[in-house]
Amino acid sequence: MSEPLSIDVFWSFRSPWSYLATPRLREWQSRYRLEVRFRPVYPLAVRTPEFFERVHPLWLPYFMRDLQRVAEYLGLPCAWPRPDPVASQLTPRGVVYVPEQPRIERLTRLGALAEELGHGIAFADEVARVIWGGTQDWDQGDHLAQAAARAGCDLAAMDERIVTERDRLESVIARNQADHEAAGHWGVPTCAFRGEPFFGQDRLDVLLWRLRHNGLEER
Repeated sequence: MSEPLSIDVFWSFRSPWSYLATPRLREWQSRYRLEVRFRPVYPLAVRTPEFFERVHPLWLPYFMRDLQRVAEYLGLPCAWPRPDPVASQLTPRGVVYVPEQPRIERLTRLGALAEELGHGIAFADEVARVIWGGTQDWDQGDHLAQAAARAGCDLAAMDERIVTERDRLESVIARNQADHEAAGHWGVPTCAFRGEPFFGQDRLDVLLWRLRHNGLEER
């Protein structure tokens, strides 16, 4: 029997498209002899906030319309998170993303640690369903703890580790971001397979086709 294939999944907790892609990626890992390497990165709003200052005025209304349409097509609930994982302020010149980002930093470090613990894509799926599935105040109470438990993780223990191992995990995230660009794209979700990038949840079928042509086997 041949060795399992593997893909790198560059992914953001602030990306609804990442959320919509994740159930399929998780199902692939269960169904196929495929290693899905979850590699969280910081969102564009943190990495390159000026991106949003340059987009066409029609970008946002189309984005929101298409997001709801695709979520409905996939049968997944989808609502803009409250609170937003990325903190911002409304100024006379528009929305400005602030330097302090405790929510997205916590989530991204937790994601990097979850991958090291062997639960990366499951953790991403369960947490994203809470954030993007319409849960009010998803960052309060036990919402995240229950999501982590469903993925096989202990959130309290992980929260302790992301404090004591902050610098190491930030290095992991920085390496993910460098490898993300080296793979050939800057957006999320991007899956990389043998040097070829597949950007967007709408390219998963093409990626699966490529994997099958390279010997992907069911478990």
